Amino acid sequence: MKRLLVCLALSLAAAMPARADLVSLDALSAYLNGLTTAEGSFTQINADGTVATGEIYLHRPGRMRFDYAGDELVVIAGGQQVAIFDGRSNTPPEQYPLAQTPLNLILARNVDLAASGKVVGHMFDGIATRVTAQDPNRPEIGTIELIFTDNPVELRQWIITDNSGAQTTLVLGAMVQGGRLPASLFNITQEISDRTRD
Repeated sequence: MKRLLVCLALSLAAAMPARADLVSLDALSAYLNGLTTAEGSFTQINADGTVATGEIYLHRPGRMRFDYAGDELVVIAGGQQVAIFDGRSNTPPEQYPLAQTPLNLILARNVDLAASGKVVGHMFDGIATRVTAQDPNRPEIGTIELIFTDNPVELRQWIITDNSGAQTTLVLGAMVQGGRLPASLFNITQEISDRTRD
C-alpha cells in the first residue's frame, strides 16, 4: 500500500512544472467555472486502504459519473441527487441530495471559492495549490480538499473527509475536456430503469 501511495505521489509530482506558485482562489474558481465536460481515468484510495480504479465523466453544472473497473459499482450525480448503484445488490440505489455532499462545491453552477465561509484552507505545499473547502451552511457533511497544478491550472486530485474523519482520495488521470457526453450518463432514473430491465 505504501508503495502505491509513493508511486501516486511521484507521478503527481512528475506532472507538475518545476516552478509553481500559489494559485489565487479567483483563478481556481475561474478554472472550475470554465469546465464544461471532461472525462478520464481515476484511482481512488479508500479510508480502509483499498484501491479502486475506473472512469470519471464530468458535465458541469451538477453532473458527474464514476464507473468503477472490475466492479458493478456506479456513482452518479445528476438531478440534484447523488446515487450509489451496487450491481451486486438487488436493493435500490442509495441516494443523497447533492447539496449535502462536498462534491456540490465543485459541481455548483457558479463556483466562488472566495465566498465567505467556503474555504477553510488555502496553501501552496511546494508542489501544488491545496484548497480545503466546506459548505458553511452544512459543515457537518465534511470537507473536500482540492489539489491543483499550475501553468496551466488543472485539478489533479481531491480528498473528501466525511463527518467521522474518514478520508477518500481520488487521483485524476489525464482528462479530455470539451467533448460531448450523453445526458443518459447522468440520468439516475434511467439507470434505475435499465438495471431493472436487466
